[in-house]
Amino acid sequence: MSGLEIERKYLICPGSTAYRAEAFACRHILQGYIPAEGATVRVRMVDQEAFLTIKSHSEDGGLSRYEFEHAITGDEARHLLGLCKGGFIDKDRYLIRLGKHLLEVDEFHGRNEGLVVAEVEYDTLDESVKLPDFIGKEVTFDRRYSNASLLLHPYCEW
Repeated sequence: MSGLEIERKYLICPGSTAYRAEAFACRHILQGYIPAEGATVRVRMVDQEAFLTIKSHSEDGGLSRYEFEHAITGDEARHLLGLCKGGFIDKDRYLIRLGKHLLEVDEFHGRNEGLVVAEVEYDTLDESVKLPDFIGKEVTFDRRYSNASLLLHPYCEW
């Protein structure tokens, strides 16, 4: 997959676990970042699948950016994870259908334990989606909530 990614990010209301009951799937994700100038290079293992993703830096504060993603083998991912700096993001991702959209709710583990964030990818910049009641404050433009930032400044240090 490649193209323009338009994504909004939200906190889950404190104490809510309602998203778990609404999810049609839950996947375990382990990911790390390879140092690169001018882009984010991510290696991700999702259950038994693996991906290499390159994302440009955003020109609009984090709302949209170019994304290239390619499936790789688990063996390739394990080797590339060895090139990652700063540790790994460990999380469970709950998938929820919102009409034609997909809501991804991430429960973080390790040094980001206690953080629960939801993301929705939009088709256009001005599109709106009816969000469930367990969705709280929007944090799209707060860089602290990016996975790459959570490696450098984990939630436990906030």
